[in-house]
Amino acid sequence: MVTVTETAASKIKELMAQEPEGEISVLRVAVQGGGCSGFQYALGFDRGPQDGDNEIEMHGVRVVVDPDSAPYLVGSEIDFVDALMGAGFAINNPNVTAACGCGSSFQAKEEAGGEPAQTDAAAGGCGSGCSH
Repeated sequence: MVTVTETAASKIKELMAQEPEGEISVLRVAVQGGGCSGFQYALGFDRGPQDGDNEIEMHGVRVVVDPDSAPYLVGSEIDFVDALMGAGFAINNPNVTAACGCGSSFQAKEEAGGEPAQTDAAAGGCGSGCSH
C-alpha cells in the first residue's frame, strides 16, 4: 500500500526517539479534505493502530493508514528530502491528478476515492490553503 524510503525511515526513527518513552509506536498517514486542491496529507505519531487500520512495517518503522485514506494512498512512497528550499517529508503519490503549486494539497483520480474535489484553485495556483 505505502512504502517508506530508508531516508524517511531514518528521520522518522530520529523524531520518534525525541518523544516520551511509550507514548508513540507508529506513524499515522492520512488524507484529509482541505487545501487549495481538495485534499491534504496528515502525518503524525500515534500510540498504535486502530480497528480497521492498514499497517505496514518498513526499515524498522511501523506505518498505519485509516481505511478512508487508504484508497488515496495506494502505491504512495514517503520520502524525506533535504533540499535547498528546506527539508521535509514528501509523499510521491501516483493517484494525484493535480497539485497545489506549493505541494501541500492535491486532487486525486476518481477511482482512488470517488469524485475528485473541485475547488476554485484546483486548476493550478496556490490559494489560502498553502502555508509555504
